[in-house]
Amino acid sequence: MVRFDNREALDSYRDKLQIKEQDAGKKLVSLCAGSGCGAYGTADVHAALIEELIAQGMENDVEVRLTGCHGFCEKGPIMVIHPEGIFYPQVKVDHVKDIVDQTLKNGELVKKLIFKDPASKKKITHEHDIPFYKLQQRVIFGNNGLIDPTNLDHYIAVGGYEALSKALFEFTSENIIDQIKASGLRGRGGGGFPTGIKWATCAKHHGTRYVICNADEGDPGAYMDRSILEGNPHSVIEGMIIGAFAIGSNDGYVYVRHEYPLAVTNLTIALEKAREMGLLGKNILGSGFDFDINISRGGGAFVCGESTALMASLEGKPGRPKAKYVHTVEKGFREGPTNLNNVETWANVPVIVNKGPEWYSSIGTKRSKGTKIFSLVGKVVNTGLVEVPMGTTLRQIIFDIGGGIPKKKKFKAVQTGGPSGGCIPEHFLDLSVDFDELSKVGSIMGSGGMIVMDEDTCMVDVARYFVDFLKDESCGQCNPCREGLKQMLDVLTRICQGEGREGDIELLEEIGAMLQKFSLCGLGTSAPNPVLTNLLYFRNEYEAHIKDKKCPAGVCKPLFHYEIDDEACNGCTLCAKKCPQDAVSGKKKEPHHIDQEKCIKCGICYDGCKFNAIAIQ
Repeated sequence: MVRFDNREALDSYRDKLQIKEQDAGKKLVSLCAGSGCGAYGTADVHAALIEELIAQGMENDVEVRLTGCHGFCEKGPIMVIHPEGIFYPQVKVDHVKDIVDQTLKNGELVKKLIFKDPASKKKITHEHDIPFYKLQQRVIFGNNGLIDPTNLDHYIAVGGYEALSKALFEFTSENIIDQIKASGLRGRGGGGFPTGIKWATCAKHHGTRYVICNADEGDPGAYMDRSILEGNPHSVIEGMIIGAFAIGSNDGYVYVRHEYPLAVTNLTIALEKAREMGLLGKNILGSGFDFDINISRGGGAFVCGESTALMASLEGKPGRPKAKYVHTVEKGFREGPTNLNNVETWANVPVIVNKGPEWYSSIGTKRSKGTKIFSLVGKVVNTGLVEVPMGTTLRQIIFDIGGGIPKKKKFKAVQTGGPSGGCIPEHFLDLSVDFDELSKVGSIMGSGGMIVMDEDTCMVDVARYFVDFLKDESCGQCNPCREGLKQMLDVLTRICQGEGREGDIELLEEIGAMLQKFSLCGLGTSAPNPVLTNLLYFRNEYEAHIKDKKCPAGVCKPLFHYEIDDEACNGCTLCAKKCPQDAVSGKKKEPHHIDQEKCIKCGICYDGCKFNAIAIQ
């Protein structure tokens, strides 16, 4: 194992790696092995590919890399063949022989595997031409598809630890903090606080200083931080070392969810290799600077994403927030000055040091710089991880990159910021996505969750779902949050069950205002956001539930039933055949009818009718 005792040794090693890669002249097969693709069978595809290459005597002509997440998660397992950038989605074991015979051996395409764009219906060969990728700017996420996260050489070859070398030997601690300030980087964990100011404040306080990475990603549907740790853990490690040098810390921690086993495994391997090669631990690169990182696994409590609760959990105490009369940068973990940033924030740091704050600040908006990774999920054609410059509009993200709404349904809303975010309606689709613009319409950036909803979504039920989630995740320490969320959930549940009454809307607004004003921590103060934005933009749905006893979206079962239109029904019998309760009856080629006593409102008949003869009443 090579060990770097000085800067020159690292630079020389990087040069050799790059020359070796250029001279090798091999085909490179990048196979996504992130959690998403892994669940679709990457391991089997990989084993079959290695076996086929050996069988054909091509194992020395082709390099196969198991990489982190490529972002286009619903198309997994994803394979990209370099240097051409040929993109094969949803690869299966049965496809491997054709890929080796046609593409790797003869340079021909496997036509049945070529990606077909759902919007244009055109077949697209190369990864960089696919709209999902073409419209992104993958500053942080770009290397995920190029490197094996367990191989430090791959990270070094693409410029890894060059920023650390610059920081240790070309800049003072103050210089680095000034660069982070000048870049305009704001925390990507949700609060959006200026990172450089946080670092500067922490550095000026006396005591044993600590650097912590918050990888306790708990928002439903969000997995940006997990994918960075799985696919490029060294970018986070490098950022943390630079941050530690800037504030004068020798101790670092990564607080990661226990439910992220692959992220923990790859991070553990990365830390071990960084120590072995002199990039972490004592006398890093011969600079005299000491810094090491420990991993701590959280137990899955959503509230531990809050800084003081996280630090309490890290100390082995119950993960309960504290009132922030004294900020954690002054008195945090073990009573020492503590600098806490999330995974994505730390991954931005090497980019800023390498390319300069001027370059970085040229991306984004006036007050929100750089790019942001969003987890685009829900009722959208292309689900996955999307990295775009701050200021990109919701329409561009959802329709141009995301491909729009499936089954020609109408867009209804998008929730940003996780369970504490707000639901943004259609007339704000051209809103620029940044910290300030989202807050103006009652939502938040959060860590980057983005859940798309279509016309079949009941906004009252959505609010009920998120309040239910937050009620369970509340630490229960303060009355406003503990009791307020319970009461809010009771009201929403009553409305969804058809038992809503006059005054419920005003009661929800009153409880929401109380939570915002009096809750102890950010979980409670932001918890009413889904309800309050719904009442602001979708009040008519609440009124329909309460006054008309109707659920316009046909989601709340006590408030609707299915009926068959006699004129539209041609008696095809499909609905009767599919009904699990035998609630549909009628003769062939004659109108059918639904027995409301037997009907369980499962929606199978409604979804399966090809003639739109079944309506929600």
